Amino acid sequence: MRIGMPLNYSGGFKETVDDLATYEKAGLDIVYVPEAYSFDAVSQMGFIAARTERLEIASGILQIYTRTPTLTAMTAAGLDYVSDGRFTLGIGASGPQVIEGFHGVPYHAPLGRTREIVEICRQVWRREKVEHSGKHYSIPLPAEQGTGLGKPLKLINHPVRERIPIMIAAIGPKNVELVAEIAEAWEPIFYLPEKAGEVWGEPLAAGKAKRDASLPPLDVVAQAPLAIGEGLDDLLDFVRPHVALYVGGMGAKGKNFYNNLARRYGYEAEAEQIQELYLSGRKEEAAAAVPRDLLEKTSLIGPESHVKERLAALKESGVTTLNVTPIAGDSAGRAKLIEQVKQLATDV
Repeated sequence: MRIGMPLNYSGGFKETVDDLATYEKAGLDIVYVPEAYSFDAVSQMGFIAARTERLEIASGILQIYTRTPTLTAMTAAGLDYVSDGRFTLGIGASGPQVIEGFHGVPYHAPLGRTREIVEICRQVWRREKVEHSGKHYSIPLPAEQGTGLGKPLKLINHPVRERIPIMIAAIGPKNVELVAEIAEAWEPIFYLPEKAGEVWGEPLAAGKAKRDASLPPLDVVAQAPLAIGEGLDDLLDFVRPHVALYVGGMGAKGKNFYNNLARRYGYEAEAEQIQELYLSGRKEEAAAAVPRDLLEKTSLIGPESHVKERLAALKESGVTTLNVTPIAGDSAGRAKLIEQVKQLATDV
């Protein structure tokens, strides 16, 4: 398994970039840069490209509603150029709270838009004259919708690669099926290996049955907080607010994708309770209601034997890239954790 690390979108970016060379020597393969409602990810990824030589860089994720498909393709080609072919385009729909609440853009048809965006990106990277007539995007814009002066254009520059890897974040069955059909990589959230086959097996199989033979095997990117050692139970509690935020607060009742995922994992009553508490403003109680079993199975926190057992379960379920958040007090501690998990992942 490749070892990746997500950056924190709430602060400490420059300090983390200063440490990336150390993490790379410890075995880090790829770094993921998020874009929620923080600083934009693109400027930060360009900064990372200038400060590193071998580390792969991925957007984790760019939201599909915030840029035109063509600009998304141009941005990916530019980042692949300045990084000498080290970029992966991670995209995802995000949720209506961010898209409508922060960007003021209607959140609709995420599935159809994702498919069309991928088609347009690959057309741009092949340096074809971009012509697309879809349900959600029309390029060039039809005369009746604009001035009538638009004409097909192709990218002026020659991209480093005409097929930049695309990673799509998805957890819903139809979304996952689409990813397995058209993308190079899939990023779920709160990945629980023992339940992965039950929850996603059918959509993954359906998508792979339609997958183009020119695509590589699907890269499955799982996320997990990481800490190795004895007596680390308190660190599981450190993860609780993050899980509670998503399961309880990322959406209204009936419109929370992460709450639905927890229910599909078998935590129906717990998901209901977490959401009730969170939406009523009782966030600490919501965090306390997150099942310990869910935390243990979606984390890499505990003795080396436990972490190795979880790594084996992840590998058995099909995970090929492990995106870890090393929990330590300083960069040396984080580097040591990356080195440890890299070795353990090699051994399983």
